[in-house]
Amino acid sequence: MTRKEVTQLSYEITGLAIKVYKSLGPGLLESIYEECLKYELVKNGYKVQQQMIVPIIYDGVQMTTKLIVDLLVNNCIVIEIKAQEETLPVHEAQLLTYMKVLKKPQGLLINFFTSNITKSMKPFVNEYFNSLPE
Repeated sequence: MTRKEVTQLSYEITGLAIKVYKSLGPGLLESIYEECLKYELVKNGYKVQQQMIVPIIYDGVQMTTKLIVDLLVNNCIVIEIKAQEETLPVHEAQLLTYMKVLKKPQGLLINFFTSNITKSMKPFVNEYFNSLPE
């Protein structure tokens, strides 16, 4: 993929997240928003992995502790969903860690517990994004 394609995919995901938010509003569980966003993504032709277990390899050995990613779209964009008053730096670090371990170029941190969903979505890119062709 190119940077432009990844950016376009992120834009389309954002649009679907806004659609889910406008339909449901704030105040529900993260799992409900996750399931509804997955439904919209699949309905629109995207490949989605939900609650994907990410094994941790250390010194060539797979650890028993695993990371669980909310959604991975088109094997490219990691989505971390929250439904709380505010997102914290630890949530951003969590998403950046998922992106690094999975070697994915972009992530979206989406907080559905808000009065303005567009201000509650944060995109993140990393060195994998920067290494993509324009």
